Amino acid sequence: MAQAIYFVTFCTWERLELNFASRQIVMDACQHFHRQRYEIFAGVVMPDHVHLLIQPWLKESGQFWTIGSILHSIKGFSVKRIPSVMPHIGKLWQDGRHETRIVGDRHFQTTLEYIFQNPIAAQIIQPSETYPYCWSNLPIEFSASVSLASKRDQFQATK
Repeated sequence: MAQAIYFVTFCTWERLELNFASRQIVMDACQHFHRQRYEIFAGVVMPDHVHLLIQPWLKESGQFWTIGSILHSIKGFSVKRIPSVMPHIGKLWQDGRHETRIVGDRHFQTTLEYIFQNPIAAQIIQPSETYPYCWSNLPIEFSASVSLASKRDQFQATK
């Protein structure tokens, strides 16, 4: 059974703006179970939302980790850590999320590009700059010509 890849977005409560230290905590939380429960192909922690290009992995029980359980872990960890670097009142994360299943190589590539361009489009950085809360776990040799099936096989082999 092929594992699905998803583009997932989740937002802060009432678009609360995360400071730099909080963004680092969220990025660390996203990467915590990388290659254990899921594969993150790319991600970006913006001031008030997060985008992930993610593929849940199989649990020992034979079922895949759900997007809901993955985000519960990420949000739960960050909720406990962020108050130490950024005081706020009330909730930190909105309850919901937006997820889209990636269908095909072109969809994968356009989503990857969207993630990388998000800080530029939001005018947080200039095109020549690097945004420290945007990352990819794709090896450089992966190009637009590599199919999703090849990516799945490569990452499954490293599991």
